[in-house]
Order: sequence, then C-alpha cells, then structure tokens
Amino acid sequence: MVSGVGSVRLGKLLEFFGKPENVINAPRTKLMQVLGVGEKIAGQISSLKAQALAEELRLAKRHNLRIMTCDDEDYPKNLKNIYDPPIVLYLKGELREEDIFSLSIVGSRRASFYGREQAEKFSASLAQAGMTVVSGMARGVDTCAHRWALKAGGRSIAVIGSGFADLYPPENSALCEEIAYQGCVVSEFAMRTPPLRENFPRRNRVVSGLSLGVLVVEAAQNSGALITADFALEQGREVFALPGRLDAGNSYGANELIKHGAKLVTSPEDILEEFVPALEAKPPAQQPAPERITGLSAEEERLCGLIRETPLLIDEIAARAVMGVGRLSALLLGLQLKKMIKELPGKHFVKA
Repeated sequence: MVSGVGSVRLGKLLEFFGKPENVINAPRTKLMQVLGVGEKIAGQISSLKAQALAEELRLAKRHNLRIMTCDDEDYPKNLKNIYDPPIVLYLKGELREEDIFSLSIVGSRRASFYGREQAEKFSASLAQAGMTVVSGMARGVDTCAHRWALKAGGRSIAVIGSGFADLYPPENSALCEEIAYQGCVVSEFAMRTPPLRENFPRRNRVVSGLSLGVLVVEAAQNSGALITADFALEQGREVFALPGRLDAGNSYGANELIKHGAKLVTSPEDILEEFVPALEAKPPAQQPAPERITGLSAEEERLCGLIRETPLLIDEIAARAVMGVGRLSALLLGLQLKKMIKELPGKHFVKA
C-alpha cells in the first residue's frame, strides 16, 4: 500500500525494525534512518492507519481473494528467485506446484490477424503439452493467449497491472473469472490501485518471473512486450520470438529480438524441445479436474434447451431467448463454468 517500497527496501526495514508491525508503528524520524527510505516514503508509512489496512482486507475478502506474502511456503518458486519479487500477491483462483512449468506469451495490444492466429495456435499447443500459459490479460495477443489455453483444457495465469477493485481492461472481467476458475489471476497492487502507466513495467517483470521463458508474438518498437523480454533476459529466462514481415510495424520488435539472439520459432515444438526434460519430470496435478455441476437455475435450464450440437451465434441465442446480451453473457459464462456448454471462435456456443 506504500508506493516505492519493494522487497529490497522491505528487507532493509525489517533488518532495522525486526517485524512489519514495528515498521508501521515507527515514527517518521526513525524510519528515515533506514538506508533508501527518504522523507516521502517515511511519511507514507507513518500515515498508514489500522482502519485503512482493515478496509483493504475486507475488500480483498469481498472479491474472494487470497493474499500471499513472499514468506509463504507456496509462494511461486520461479518468482521468488528474481531480484525484486513482489512482497505480496493478491490471488483470484489457485496457483499450483505444476505452474512452475510456465511459459509467457506476450505481444501487441493492436495485434494483426496473423498475431492473434499465432497466439491462439501456440497457446493451445503449449497448454495441451502441459505448460501453464502466463500473460498480462491486456487486449490483443494477451487475451488470445489466455482464451486458447483455457479452450485447450490447460491452465493460465494472468498478471494484472492494477488492483482487483479497478480491473483493467474492464471488458476482460468475464475472462478474469474464467481464468480464475481454471488457473489464477495475480496482482501485486493494493485493491484500489488504478491502471497507471508506471504499473505495467512492474507487472511485466512478474509475467516473466513466473515463467521459464517468454514468447514474443508481435511487438512494435518500444512496446511492453519488449520490456517483458528484457526482464526475462535479466532473470535468466529463455526468450523466443516469432518472425514477422519486414514492413510491418508490429513485427519490428520480434525481428530485432531475433537479430540480437532470441530463438526464432516457427512452431510450438521449437519451444517444447527446450523444456522436454522438465516436462517429462513434471509431477502429477495436485487435484483432479472439477466435477460437472448439474444444479441449474430456471433461466440456465431454458438456455440449455436452446443450445444444441449445432453452433449458435450469441445474437441468435439472444433472439430465441428474448433476452438482453448483457444478461445472456453472464448466464452463458455460468453455463461454461458448469461444463454445460462450450464457446467456439466468433462467439458461437454449442452444447458440451
């Protein structure tokens, strides 16, 4: 909740004061005796009130989140090994031991058809091979990567650049629920933190930190995907890149990465061959797949009667059900989570 205090400064504060509660209760002048803690940060720490902390915990509980600290035994191993791991992770969903075998897929928010197609192909194949797909839940490549990992029956982890009470982008709220059901959504930011520009490089270091490697699908010059690749190199992770057209702005970043030593990939197998020994040694999943849930509301039963083996567009379902698209979308998501229907590309739905 105090901007400017990462794991490095926290370590210095704890070395000086012993326990977190001693840090919070310390006077400003005492805080300023710690190396790297100036007047501004000392003022922020000393102004924290018990009421604000209690409200933060209440808000996290209302969003059904777990709060994990870097001292917890099940803190992600890959992430713990980076230079500046987050002090706290807010989790919606579940992190598992098997998520150590993760690959990040990142790219342009304004992805071309080629970029979206390749993100879908690589994400689905890697998920089917047993890797967890990590991305930033942004528009474009990130969204495609998450969706197709889930469609392939695999796990996905989304790292967001805001607090859960100010989810960004807002149109991905349904996707957030889907990922949480079949994987995990992660944030290091306090609940009401807005999606500020400076948050996203911090988010990107967590995306790469959770992973064994990073695949850059499309990236313009100076894009966030390239920042993620830089973090990956600093963290000792593998960097992969898809080649693109020389005259396409979205391909500039990936082509530059290849020029400077990133591994050029043309198929998911090019990535998997780097991790086959690790994947063969992968422990079994800790939990079986969730059982099918059959308890349906009257509205859900009615929709199940309308949706058959032949794919129906969401607009067709809305017309037959005489229902607004907003309400219909919420019900369709619930039916997908209950394994009653499946979503196909282009917002088509079929009976599962």
